[in-house]
Amino acid sequence: MTTNVIDGSLWMANAVQPERKTGNQILGKDDFLKILLAQLENQDPLNPMEDKDFIAQMASFSSLEQMMNIANLMQQWMQVSSRDALLRYSEWIGKTVHWQDGETMMSAVVQSVMQKDGQVTLGLDNGTTIAADAVVKVEQKG
Repeated sequence: MTTNVIDGSLWMANAVQPERKTGNQILGKDDFLKILLAQLENQDPLNPMEDKDFIAQMASFSSLEQMMNIANLMQQWMQVSSRDALLRYSEWIGKTVHWQDGETMMSAVVQSVMQKDGQVTLGLDNGTTIAADAVVKVEQKG
């Protein structure tokens, strides 16, 4: 007599669940419009979407679009602001800057201004570099 045994890898408890993939995790305005169109196409003709619901969804879409526009403008502004910082600090070349190093107030003349990774640093006549935001006083070389 032959006995049939069920392979343990076939049990539901041992089954590997497929990984869900939904693309990128951010819904944009195109996704919103696709959802709205799908709702309109698949609505019950005997019980259509009410005007106030449609208007509310369109208002949400409009808000989303405006927020995306603001985010793009803010990103552009940050890029321009970063470039302008280098120009603003270049006015310090030839001037004496003062900064705090522990308990000691240090000073040196600015020889150069550099920008790396959004951080402005000052090259000083004593061979050191410091972050521009560490400066507590700027004065004309006397």
